[in-house]
Amino acid sequence: MKIAQIVASLEARHGGPSRSVLALASGLASVGHDVELLTTGPAAQPVSAPVAGLTLRCFARQWEAITVSAGLRQHLLVTAFDLVHEHGLWLRPLHYAATAARRAQRPLVISPRGMMSSWSWAHNRWKKAFAARCIHPGAFAQAAGWHATSREEADDIRRLGFKQPICVAPNGVTLPDAAEQESARRYWLERCPELANRRVALFYSRFHAKKRIVELIDLWAAHAPADWLLLAVGIPEGYTVAALEQHAARRGVADRVRIFDGTAAPAPYAAATLFLLPTHSENFGLTIAEALAHGLPVVTTDQTPWHELSVKNAGQCVAWPDFAATVGAVLREPAALLQARGAQARAWMQVEFTWEKSAA
Repeated sequence: MKIAQIVASLEARHGGPSRSVLALASGLASVGHDVELLTTGPAAQPVSAPVAGLTLRCFARQWEAITVSAGLRQHLLVTAFDLVHEHGLWLRPLHYAATAARRAQRPLVISPRGMMSSWSWAHNRWKKAFAARCIHPGAFAQAAGWHATSREEADDIRRLGFKQPICVAPNGVTLPDAAEQESARRYWLERCPELANRRVALFYSRFHAKKRIVELIDLWAAHAPADWLLLAVGIPEGYTVAALEQHAARRGVADRVRIFDGTAAPAPYAAATLFLLPTHSENFGLTIAEALAHGLPVVTTDQTPWHELSVKNAGQCVAWPDFAATVGAVLREPAALLQARGAQARAWMQVEFTWEKSAA
């Protein structure tokens, strides 16, 4: 089957989909499909594909706010595909995908990528209503089916009234090898030498209100033991590094919180022993899966699909009102117990969350 996979951007600053869509396209190519992954960037540029059977094409954006790209639109109109699969809502590429699929009488599949959760749907609601009517009109009704990365996301789609079939295929995760982990660890120790002498809890996500990074700093001030360091690494989006550092200073924890822009830096999992994500909402939470694959136990909220964390002895998934107390209790656990939970976490990812399984 010839499949078009479409995502507005593969730039790291756009979070999890910039990694997961590429990995899914690679997985589909690896199981025998002819896949084109189509995306946009500041300029058209050649992009090498990581596996045979996958072609990457990056087209120039003319207007970043809604990802207008004449090159992407034209390519979809003149290239024959058996299936058109678009990732993400509210941007112009969904209109291009829907138009091309309709003209060619081919099915359109949409991956909301978390944008149909209650929190996301309500956030800037008027902008999303405008997008549904004017930026990609009729695309939702045209979809032959949806791709959800969790049962919870499938429930979100149904809650909004959509009746089309839904494929639930979680993201996969690639287990890091020892050399990769050691290289990343050295990088972060050079950038922040005190990581070598402290117990480290990691926040790694976008610096955005959705992720509750400010609330996490407040929690740290109230509940974290003095021997722990909070390492917050992310892509600034809504909050700058300087603004978060100032907030930590106001809360009196400037000596116990370190904040870094993670753009173009290796993932910092290897520098930590615990992962924290107090998010309002996640359709999957790729950084959670990556942390588990790196052997870190995780504490997150029940607005993610990771309710099995405690069942698997790999962490805790709790309601937001219980998050602070849960983190405080975990921070006081012996290092050996956290290490054992991390080993359980890695084994869980190795068995159940592979990209080959997701692609199939």
